[in-house]
Amino acid sequence: MSTDAVAKRIQPVRPAPNVYDAEPIPEAARAEIDRLLASGDLFRYTAPEGAPVARLEAEFAEYMGVRYALAVSSCSAALFLALRALDLQPGAKVLVPAFTFAAVPSAVVHANCVPVLVEVGEDLRIDMADFRAKLADGAQAALISHMRGHTSDMDAIMAACDALGVPVIEDAAHSLGTRWDGRKIGTIGKIGCFSFQSYKLVNAGEGGMFITDDPEIAARAVIMSGAYEHNWKKHPGLQNSFHLWQNKLPLYNMRMQNLSAAVIRPQIPLIEDRVASGRANHDYVAARLGASPWMAVPPALAKEERAPDSLQFLLRGFDSDEEARAFQAAADRRGVSVQVFGLSRDNARAFWNWQFLGDLPELPKTRAMLMRAGDLRLPARLKRGDLDFIADALLAAAAEVKDG
Repeated sequence: MSTDAVAKRIQPVRPAPNVYDAEPIPEAARAEIDRLLASGDLFRYTAPEGAPVARLEAEFAEYMGVRYALAVSSCSAALFLALRALDLQPGAKVLVPAFTFAAVPSAVVHANCVPVLVEVGEDLRIDMADFRAKLADGAQAALISHMRGHTSDMDAIMAACDALGVPVIEDAAHSLGTRWDGRKIGTIGKIGCFSFQSYKLVNAGEGGMFITDDPEIAARAVIMSGAYEHNWKKHPGLQNSFHLWQNKLPLYNMRMQNLSAAVIRPQIPLIEDRVASGRANHDYVAARLGASPWMAVPPALAKEERAPDSLQFLLRGFDSDEEARAFQAAADRRGVSVQVFGLSRDNARAFWNWQFLGDLPELPKTRAMLMRAGDLRLPARLKRGDLDFIADALLAAAAEVKDG
């Protein structure tokens, strides 16, 4: 059979679901956006009180159950401020999972610290033996990325770090709404950082949030985020701490502006429904893929209640990169785009592409996982027909390559 005939035979009978559109902006945001545009009051510190950014901070802190929240320009900005707020010395070693986005070690470099990459296993979670060994080798902080919403063993991580007095920052960019043993991810370490980039559970195009219960850390982060002169007075509480740090910290101007906050605020009440829908979608597709001998979805840990908006799976029995690429091509012909992290050119999640770090370590477990880990967007808004389309395409693609 000719190549054209094969392509026609496997053309989708219905349009492929669009998994790339971001979560929609609620209609409730539009009136506030129009008001802001009419007034021109886009800077968070223009109003004496009650600015949209300040309201968002209060609402997000209440949702997360923490004392302090600081809205910033991105999750990367939040991670950078977290490292600076901890007052780490130049050259401090910061543990970072080797499976994360390039912006995470970049934030460590930006803070004049040294990222120490930790192995990640086939379950997409931190290898605790490697973590403990590198923690004991002089690490001064641990930046835990819950990459793609996969939660590492936070009990083991916190016990190891607490024993050595090492602070933990949680990169919860992919984990808004996830819980560990009933606690919201982002509230377990000393600082939690979140993303409102378009492909996250809450969509503002860009934006981030920094949370903590520590007043000294909160005060330092507020000032360094760009609360110059006495603009820190528009943040509730912390007056003594603010006075202590006045004029003693650099200003990095990483503030959120009011339009972003106006887009985010109406989405906060929608988080739990989006989490439930995303989890149901993920688990349905995961169960279907589990019927194939060629794919495996890492299960949740016992204490983990996930909030996924994507799905990752391991290709099993694909002994060569050529087979894995053939699977990607077969899925694509069926209307479903799958990215195998390690086979995607210049992928920012493949640690060997982080050449800005200089000499990169050998991380065989992480490398092996990335070479066979498939990545698939699975937004909460998808319906059952969309999910079946995706699952059918992946199952058929694997069977085409492996079963002939």
